[in-house]
Amino acid sequence: MKMLYIFDLDGTLVNSVYDLADSMNWVLERHGFPVHDVEKYKYFVGNGTLKLVERAIPESEKNDEKIKLYHAEFSEEYNKRCIDKTRPYVGITEVLRQLKNQGAILAVASNKPDKFAKYIVSSIFEEGTFDEIAGKKDGVPTKPNPEIVLEIMKKFNAYRDNTVMIGDSNVDVQTAHNAGIKCIGCSWGFRGRQELSEAGADFIADEPSEILNKYILECVE
Repeated sequence: MKMLYIFDLDGTLVNSVYDLADSMNWVLERHGFPVHDVEKYKYFVGNGTLKLVERAIPESEKNDEKIKLYHAEFSEEYNKRCIDKTRPYVGITEVLRQLKNQGAILAVASNKPDKFAKYIVSSIFEEGTFDEIAGKKDGVPTKPNPEIVLEIMKKFNAYRDNTVMIGDSNVDVQTAHNAGIKCIGCSWGFRGRQELSEAGADFIADEPSEILNKYILECVE
């Protein structure tokens, strides 16, 4: 029975925070609003780009009409620079390669808009690395709702006991548990070990190689 590994994208496979921050700060500067440090964006992301925009703009601007306006501007800018500084985390490419060599099924489940998720993954990783890339689509709820994960599992006829989710935030832990599967937390990502532990991650890896060397083996026992 093949194992299905479902990876979060931002903060798990790639460090994308600089491009996200640069794009949103461009929007803020354009309107004369205060900009934010990159570190703050690690907490703005995780629930989709619409929520990122809502978190970044001033309180006085937080109404549906303005959020949609700023989100459109952000999306246009991010489209230009989404792989300018975004890179895979050290060691993650080799882990993916080894999993594929073992016959695993690999997927991405992200709250990032689907077109960005697909473009970034296809630009950064070798063709054929992932069997499925799923980002945020209209009409589909974002994580921690488990629908995106359950749809991937359904596509590959996977079961709860041969599926694991790998992510860097409490959103990923909650998503996995809502889908009835285990979650490996990645402490190298945006949120760190404490948040993952408090969220109830089944295992925590401090570097990508630990996914192979220890945590995957324990997780599927």
